[in-house]
Amino acid sequence: MALFSRNKKKEEKKEEKKKIEEKREKNEERMLLEKAKLFDVILSPIITEKSSMLTSKNQYQFKVANDANKILIEKAVELIYGVKVEKVRIAKIPSKPKRLGRFSGKKPGYKKAIVTLKEGYSIEIAPK
Repeated sequence: MALFSRNKKKEEKKEEKKKIEEKREKNEERMLLEKAKLFDVILSPIITEKSSMLTSKNQYQFKVANDANKILIEKAVELIYGVKVEKVRIAKIPSKPKRLGRFSGKKPGYKKAIVTLKEGYSIEIAPK
């Protein structure tokens, strides 16, 4: 009888190890998916006179996805550019009516993020 109980314990240990490995694999897959989603958060940097003046204050502007929030934007900037973020501010730019002769339409609105980096970090958006 003692022999059977040892085999059962060994089998139970093997099953536990398999479960732990499966959980670890699922967790790794989830982390990879989250990282892939972070690359979809930032659409493009905004390069204007105002944004170039803000770079002296260590602030950078980005066009972001409409469903992005401050936490996602912070994680995305840290992952993509390898910097530390101090603060994130968000502004929704509304759509504007435009006309060309008698034809009228709308310029699409977007979401803009102003990201302040910690001291000592910088991003090179446009090559000099």
